[in-house]
Amino acid sequence: MIRMECIYPSRAESVDGVAGMKVMGIVGWSGSGKTSLVVEVLPILKGYGLKVSTMKHAHHRFDVDKPGKDSFRHREAGASEVLVVTSSRWILMHESREEPEPSIESLIERMTPVDLLLIEGFKTHHHPKLEIHRESEGKPLLHPDDPEIVAVASDTPLPDLKIPCLDLNDPRAVADFILSHTGFK
Repeated sequence: MIRMECIYPSRAESVDGVAGMKVMGIVGWSGSGKTSLVVEVLPILKGYGLKVSTMKHAHHRFDVDKPGKDSFRHREAGASEVLVVTSSRWILMHESREEPEPSIESLIERMTPVDLLLIEGFKTHHHPKLEIHRESEGKPLLHPDDPEIVAVASDTPLPDLKIPCLDLNDPRAVADFILSHTGFK
């Protein structure tokens, strides 16, 4: 695929440019379909020749490791970080223990630079965001209280919206908006 060139400057600001990456957030209430949209949009963005990474914020404790595994035992014994490597992937696990949650900027700086970073969650952080809204969830829109939400992807029309409203069921339209907003199209 031929890589798309910027036609006009990016409007994505704040964390945009940290580690040389364009950034777009995907936010919404739990159950709105953020992850589903990310996995539908990601191959479309890659199809344009972009190198894309993702970051996801979790509000609950999680562990990718398993009790009894060597890496788990390293962490349990007190290792600050454990790097597990195979021929097909590697994962760096950092134990925060009593440390506060790291800033989004410091997390972005730890990532390998790519063309575009999609950030799922981190809805209170300052970066351009696309809100996912499902009327059936019965939750209010986030965008009235967040000026950094630049568009809403909804499963129903929102005629009074003062920012772009995208069809949540049209991942190509969502991908095109992300490309335009970040300056790739």
